[in-house]
Amino acid sequence: MSADRPTLPPVRLHSEAELAREALSAPLLARAAKLARWAERGVPVGVGGEILEEPLAAATEHLGLAGDEDGPAYTAEAWQLAVDTGLVEIEEITDGEDGADLPDDAAAGTATPGDELGLLTSGSPQDILDIWLGGMETVLADAAAPDLADLADQLTEGGELDLDAIDWNPEEEAELLDGILGNLYLLTALNEGPDQQVPLPALAASMIVPDDMDEPTDDILEEVSEAMMRLDDQFRVLEPIGLVAYQPVDEALIEELDEDGETVLSPGSSGEPTAEPLTDEDVSRYGLVRLTPLGVYAVRARMLDAGVHAPAVGDLTDKGADVLLDALPDYPEALAQAESELWLTARTPLDAARDLLTAARGDDERAPRRRLAAQQTLSLVSPDAEAALRDVLDDRQLGGLARVWLAERALPGIPEPSQEMIFWLTVDTIAAQLDSADEDATGELRDLVQGLTEQHSGFFDTAWRVDHPATADVLEAMGRLHPDKKAAKEARKAAFKARSRQSG
Repeated sequence: MSADRPTLPPVRLHSEAELAREALSAPLLARAAKLARWAERGVPVGVGGEILEEPLAAATEHLGLAGDEDGPAYTAEAWQLAVDTGLVEIEEITDGEDGADLPDDAAAGTATPGDELGLLTSGSPQDILDIWLGGMETVLADAAAPDLADLADQLTEGGELDLDAIDWNPEEEAELLDGILGNLYLLTALNEGPDQQVPLPALAASMIVPDDMDEPTDDILEEVSEAMMRLDDQFRVLEPIGLVAYQPVDEALIEELDEDGETVLSPGSSGEPTAEPLTDEDVSRYGLVRLTPLGVYAVRARMLDAGVHAPAVGDLTDKGADVLLDALPDYPEALAQAESELWLTARTPLDAARDLLTAARGDDERAPRRRLAAQQTLSLVSPDAEAALRDVLDDRQLGGLARVWLAERALPGIPEPSQEMIFWLTVDTIAAQLDSADEDATGELRDLVQGLTEQHSGFFDTAWRVDHPATADVLEAMGRLHPDKKAAKEARKAAFKARSRQSG
């Protein structure tokens, strides 16, 4: 993998069958399919395939939306999706019999069910998802389009279409929406509760507020407010296709803000951009959003097309143990276990254990992390793998973890490890944890370091002699982490001896 290739945490995907069912039940696609079937007798359409006024009323009635003020608009959107996705096909009438152009209100063609409609009922889940993805791209383009009311005002006034005048840049709008969806995807990947919704102010701020800004300025807050209201419009467009689950900004709140002439946000006490004031009770008034499982699938598909490495749980099932162990240390704990379980189900316990142990060997910098990942994966393997673990009991790099595995299953005949093996395994384990530790894990690592030195008197006198590539680095880290000044000094002295030994 290229070092400069973007990489994201893995996500859990629903099965294609589940996703296809979700796609079919998305309100916009469901309406489009219903209209496509309704078009069996032929529906007169305009030049761009748009449904004309008279059949629009009948189509709205067919969808059961005649009593809804927005019913015709919803019907027109669903019809356009049917056209864009091939659920209906258009047979065009180019001109009249005398060669004259047709009047604007005349039919320019006839729409009938298209070939794609049959795939919704008889096609594979992937066929259905492909149709849905095509429709989703159309809806994304609509969401990034300018406010039609602003465009209509310009055209009514008889002027030329001026995108600058309505403060709309198509490339910037598309990039902003892609960035927002990317942030939602990242939050979904990192969140163990995939149904957790994100407050709209926080999502808007993630795209606007610079990382190095401690307290946002009034201008920045105004930008966040404007972005938030734009996102409110966009998510209302995206929800019917099933991309997001969205609780919109409270209409009453928008009216209040419009009347007062205020921005939606103001600086909170923490300096973060927050609604003023936001409590657990009223945070939902400012909008809440999350990607649906279908949305996660769609955003990942778009990222893969863009060359982003966006792994999903299960991607490694058919890969070798070396690939698995190289990837697992970068996975969140729950997803690492899920990936390991899927990988193991494709192999017998004995074969899996042998492959894992072989891949765990090595003296490179990532080897300790691979061995830790191997130990964690082997913990999920049944006792049927016993022979593979006994085969490596005398192996310096693997003998320690093999003894741990056998002992955890209370299997008999486990030979006592040598002191050299105990210390080597200790250095290897700390090296793996140092390489992967974040700030939250520092306290746990500090407790481990302190516990080791308390259990083994003269620990540092022996540790510096351990023949492990990371010995000096581990001892230096122990010197930084140990809360006792005397022990920390001993660790630093031992690290110096280890480095001198390695260089000599």
